[in-house]
Amino acid sequence: MTHLDLFLQKGPQYGELNAGLDELRRVILLDGIPSNSDGMSELRVHIWLILLNAPPLKTETYLDLVRQGASPAYAKIRNDTFRTLTTDPLFRRRVTENSLTRVLNAIAWKIQDAHESRINGWMSPPTLSVPDGIDNMFPSPASVSTRRIGSVTGTEGSEAGDASSHIGYVQGMNVLAAPFLYAARSEAEAFAAFDRCITYECPGYVRGSMDGVHKGLALVDQILAIVDPRLSAHLLSKGMKAEIYAFPSVLTMCACTPPLPEVLQLWDFLFAYGPHLNLLCIVAQLVLARDQLLESQSPKPDFKPLRARKVIEFTVNFARKIPADIYEQMLCHAK
Repeated sequence: MTHLDLFLQKGPQYGELNAGLDELRRVILLDGIPSNSDGMSELRVHIWLILLNAPPLKTETYLDLVRQGASPAYAKIRNDTFRTLTTDPLFRRRVTENSLTRVLNAIAWKIQDAHESRINGWMSPPTLSVPDGIDNMFPSPASVSTRRIGSVTGTEGSEAGDASSHIGYVQGMNVLAAPFLYAARSEAEAFAAFDRCITYECPGYVRGSMDGVHKGLALVDQILAIVDPRLSAHLLSKGMKAEIYAFPSVLTMCACTPPLPEVLQLWDFLFAYGPHLNLLCIVAQLVLARDQLLESQSPKPDFKPLRARKVIEFTVNFARKIPADIYEQMLCHAK
């Protein structure tokens, strides 16, 4: 019997207590979510929705967005969807291009509708609380625990305001959405989880300026210098800054790195303890390949294949070494 089996046997009392979520996170860290060889699990999408604190979504709400037809971002979306995880047979077998297009187009409409509501004064910008770390394994500075961060929503290319500050469709969102569709049992479930993720966890990744991604890349360089100074110095001496090799990994939370079942395991961990830890996961992948990189006079970091459990193990160890000020920047970089 796994830790997850024991957790599920505890009953509904866990659903209303913070202790229940802490136990669920511990279960994910120890065992992961049981899956078949394709990475499929009937529990995964429900657990993701719980960890992301996504509110219930009526299927009709999603369908109403789909019925609005092509959004202003539709051409950009169609230019990306056919290229999404093209070398992954598992994804191509389970998720159609039309399904991915509908979810991304619905997201684009929801973002635009929300932006228009704000600029017309119908609703005020949301605020977001950044919680403390779940346990001492991932230290969270006290100054961050009560911070409230404004979220700006909009659509890329909108006539109102600076487009670089608007959350909208940007290239790479197709890959970020892919694991949600693969893990979900319906497009509406995938939409709910994906929407929650980009709106509350990483809005800075999908603004027109992608400022959150650029902050994350700078942090990858800093973190690597802390946990492995020799490897950091070697890469920098060869002109290998994170902005050159890690942009897709930051933007997509490593969804761009096959195989997909390993991505799902990594995301179980990231949604349990915080997507900000993806920066540590990227550094962990570099350290796992350090011998090869150090021996090369022209190192080109290649994160394939992803080994989720090993990456998580390294990430847990690295988290203890990160100074409080750097960890605070990690927590806030994607907001």
